[in-house]
Amino acid sequence: MPKLYIYFGLVVYFYANEREPVHVHGEFQGHEAKAEIILRNGKITKIVFSNVAGMPPLEGPKLRAFKRLVEVKADEIVGRWIDYFVKKIRHKPEVITRKLK
Repeated sequence: MPKLYIYFGLVVYFYANEREPVHVHGEFQGHEAKAEIILRNGKITKIVFSNVAGMPPLEGPKLRAFKRLVEVKADEIVGRWIDYFVKKIRHKPEVITRKLK
């Protein structure tokens, strides 16, 4: 499970056996959500957030934090997806200690 970001206890990651479309999971204390990043001609056109089957959903401030993080870091997430799944490059998780605006 490659971790991408740690943001005030919220962990954002890929599963190591994922497939396209590009997406990440956000988890906090056993609650989870997913963000699918939709690309068209190499450009982000939409981000779709959803719950994860069988997991309690992220809610309230942690869901808002997950959505904000994915919106701010979407291009970087796509780059890290390509690095991990295509180029086989591994990155250490980025610990974010300031609130994202």
